[in-house]
Amino acid sequence: MWRHIASNALTLFVVILFVLGGVVLWGKQQYTAPGPLTEAICLKVARGENMKGVSEDLEAQGAISSGTIFRIGVNYADKGQALKAGSFLIKPKTPMREIVDIVTRGGQSTCGSEVVYRIGVLKNRVQLRELDPKTDTFVDVVAFDPLAGDAPAEYVQAREKGDLRYRVALAEGTTSWQIIQALNAADFLQGELKDIPAEGSLAPDSYEVKAGDSRADLIGRMQTAQARILADAWANRAEGLPLKTPEEALILASLVEKETGVPEERKRVASVFINRLNKGIRLQTDPAVIYGVTKGQGALGRGLRQSELRRKTPYNTYLIDGLPPTPIANPGRDSIEAVLNPENTDFLFFVADGTGGHAFARTLKEHNENVARWRKIEAERNGN
Repeated sequence: MWRHIASNALTLFVVILFVLGGVVLWGKQQYTAPGPLTEAICLKVARGENMKGVSEDLEAQGAISSGTIFRIGVNYADKGQALKAGSFLIKPKTPMREIVDIVTRGGQSTCGSEVVYRIGVLKNRVQLRELDPKTDTFVDVVAFDPLAGDAPAEYVQAREKGDLRYRVALAEGTTSWQIIQALNAADFLQGELKDIPAEGSLAPDSYEVKAGDSRADLIGRMQTAQARILADAWANRAEGLPLKTPEEALILASLVEKETGVPEERKRVASVFINRLNKGIRLQTDPAVIYGVTKGQGALGRGLRQSELRRKTPYNTYLIDGLPPTPIANPGRDSIEAVLNPENTDFLFFVADGTGGHAFARTLKEHNENVARWRKIEAERNGN
């Protein structure tokens, strides 16, 4: 009898172990398998939140099949105390294991609200944007000029709530003076900038920052990036260029940047300047003359006067030979690479063609014909 009872008990124990093993395997499969989410969501984790609250939120939004399995997985991975505050994009079918990694690894929020501070050639703009997780695109909440007065209420309220991502987007062709003025007006950065960095030394790009970051540190990142871009482009330059140093390449790149906003034209515009330098012809570029007038402190806001074209300054390329002494703006990567690997042309002239681009010419006769066409277009636009 006792033998029979012991045999049955052993059998029951084996069955229980088998069932428990099956449950464990099922739970592990649930934890690592694609999740049930059908549309992306933005998971917001508040400061002081715990894993139980997060798991309940995820379960309610249909991102996980079981909050219990989620918490068991968290504890097994020893990440129960590693939860980070922020807003996190959870894409469809994301497994629980990946969601745990997303909410514990830290770093910038990946969804929710974002502030983009755009520093441009003619104006600056702050955008408060909200990510729509379903379409993975940003929608503007409000946009404003940071130098024009008080910030809108929507922006102020979003700053007070916190949980914002920040980016500084620097446009090609801005001057160092413009950048310093704009950064000093950025209310989410700290530390006043007093010195103007060398013209051309700041790389136009989009920079992720955090509220309270140092303005000086951001300038350092811009300088490091530009130095790396210039060094790489110089190391891979074409042979036979009339440029003796990387600094000369940076100067010429700034002229190209200011002469055309059409990306596919950069290498052709660069070829014109390279050809003129090779032949000892003056560059005769208006943006350099303008820089000699404004010193890079904002746009001229009008056409050049004849007196300014006749005034000899280090930047008047109608009167000086070769390159001006410094860059006239901060050129982007494409313009730097364009002057160091220009198109192979015999063009010596270019003028606006009325479409936003330029008409190129090999001879002065062709150029004068292009100029006449451009002046006719200008007259028609002005109603003359």
